[in-house]
Amino acid sequence: MAEVRKEHTGAGIYAMNHTILNGDVLECLRSLPDCSVQCVVTSPPYWGLRDYGVPGQIGLEPTPEEHVEKMVEVFREVWRVLRDDGTVWLNYGDCYYTGGKGSPDADANRIKDPNSMQASHSANAIGCAANRRDIEGMKPKDLVGMPWRIAFALQADGWYLRSDIIWSKPNPMPESVTDRPTKSHEYVFLLSKRPRYFYDADAIREAHKEPNRGNGERDRVNYNTGGIIGRGRVGEYEEGVRLYNPAGRNRRTVWEIATQ
Repeated sequence: MAEVRKEHTGAGIYAMNHTILNGDVLECLRSLPDCSVQCVVTSPPYWGLRDYGVPGQIGLEPTPEEHVEKMVEVFREVWRVLRDDGTVWLNYGDCYYTGGKGSPDADANRIKDPNSMQASHSANAIGCAANRRDIEGMKPKDLVGMPWRIAFALQADGWYLRSDIIWSKPNPMPESVTDRPTKSHEYVFLLSKRPRYFYDADAIREAHKEPNRGNGERDRVNYNTGGIIGRGRVGEYEEGVRLYNPAGRNRRTVWEIATQ
């Protein structure tokens, strides 16, 4: 867990200070003061995909419901430390139920050394290492739906679920499956405590696909709001002509980011 602080050093200059907190996530969160964090970016251990060899670790709860309960408990502490204008960006990937039998993938994913470079989770494993038991309502080969289970539980606990973002991986882990598509995406959920919060849309704008968009030519729409920002060229107004925002289009919800 990393804490980043921006401190004013005078003459309009700010210094970024980083602090690494190494420990149980709940204990580390409880050491932070109320409303002291503006942005949280997190990717907790996905349910059933890794065994880091740590007693009581998050991710190896016997059932999806118990894992969801743990996530809600952790995020109540996140709520406490988050400022009212803050945001949470939660990355989470899914897995498949193995029917209580495990799988070769599950055995390969058991990490004994939590400090190993291999101790990184992936949503592309065929089976869930924790699923070596029968779970009511789950059938072998079921997609568990963990990202949305967690998102809906957090929403029910008071969080605003503002956006579901698809992390599209152009270089996903290969899968030897022959009866479904290879998984090449994970979710990133944008959460907030309040309906209004800090969000700098201009800082993350995307370039327009067509090079002439944003230069004041006809048939241009404002991707800021989806509405009209002007008609005709700049300074000209004609019926039914729309302009794009010259700064770029609004960030969309599919982000193509290579894993390396």
